[in-house]
Amino acid sequence: MSILLMIGLLFALMIIGVPVAAALALASLAFVATNGMPPMIVLANMVNGINSFPLIAVPFFILAGNLMNTAGITTRIFNFARATVGWMHGGLGHVNVGASVIFAGMSGAAVADAGGLGNIEIKAMRDAGYDTDFAVGITAASSTIGPIIPPSLPLVIYGVLADTSIGQLFTAGLLPGLMMALSLMIMVAWYSRRRNYPRDIGFRFGRFARSFVDAFLPLMTPAIIIGGIMGGLFTPTEAAIAAVAYSMFLGVAVYRTLDWRKILRVSMDTVQTTAAIMLIVAASTIFAWILTANQVALHFSQGLLAVTENKVALLLLITLIILIIGCFMETIAAITILTPVLLPVAVSLGIDPVHFGIIMILNLMIGLLTPPVGMVLYVLSKVAAVPFERCVTATAPFLVPLVIVLLLLTFIPSISMWLPTMLYR
Repeated sequence: MSILLMIGLLFALMIIGVPVAAALALASLAFVATNGMPPMIVLANMVNGINSFPLIAVPFFILAGNLMNTAGITTRIFNFARATVGWMHGGLGHVNVGASVIFAGMSGAAVADAGGLGNIEIKAMRDAGYDTDFAVGITAASSTIGPIIPPSLPLVIYGVLADTSIGQLFTAGLLPGLMMALSLMIMVAWYSRRRNYPRDIGFRFGRFARSFVDAFLPLMTPAIIIGGIMGGLFTPTEAAIAAVAYSMFLGVAVYRTLDWRKILRVSMDTVQTTAAIMLIVAASTIFAWILTANQVALHFSQGLLAVTENKVALLLLITLIILIIGCFMETIAAITILTPVLLPVAVSLGIDPVHFGIIMILNLMIGLLTPPVGMVLYVLSKVAAVPFERCVTATAPFLVPLVIVLLLLTFIPSISMWLPTMLYR
């Protein structure tokens, strides 16, 4: 069975609705069986794929985000963002982006942002008279900031697969994430002028000070995580554990919004989410191993170079490939499959693995906003109670600033590499 048939089988299974992890495993098993390889090699590679210390950070970052949501901390973040930027035209649109930037430093997942903050943001914008399409669109677009600004679950997965420093990846995502926020706020300002959206509330120092005090302890979460990693106090995995401990402290001892029943429910949700991610990683590992063993990366690199040797053209081609894959495949699976294939090509072009990681994750985040597998769109469809198709059209205009940032990031490496170079090299 050829590699092309295996890849074709994978997409066929996904099209008919087979879960991504099962589709990856079945396609890999079919290749192994038809090529006379021992079936146990599949299990061995799947186990090895998740037998990694840095991957321990995944369940802890998920748990920290879930605890923050359940403890009502997202409301405090929203109120602080409202007091900070709500005075601008289209204030709640800017609040939406600002809250996502803050929450990004806690959860590291776009879906968690969309599900946690999205419910608060869309309701507030509807009540203030904003169009539902605008509210859904900016909420979807701003949620993609989460996996770029540290901590980031996708960057952890990429770092493990690429054997690249997760600390450097985290610091590399900070400036691109802020650029995404700025570009979306410019888009909000443009919409607000055209549609005459109101200011939300006037700026008052007293209100700002009260909201800052109210949100101060939650705002310390990103400082603890990012500052601890950048300062060398702990590894990203240890930072994830620290984030959970701090979230528990806030929810149980400070705000008293968490009890053992809620903690148990949050823990079970985390177990389910982690199990799904680890199944995808494990199944993707054997699929990626088959691709690597059959020198797909080498053949792919030679094929691209046969098309053109121009670095700019090759970068655009790689970006287009990741964007297309991101439209059809779940983020973690896409990272696991694409990294061993595309990273060698990127390195041969002189692209730093850290820089390439940020490019890949931002590409795949845009994929979360596109059909048919746009997970953020499905979440917001439920949160906003609007059809999926309407979510797609509402989000489409906000892809423009994200794509512009992606292109700037791709062709100006210093945007992502300045901080890692200053701190680590």
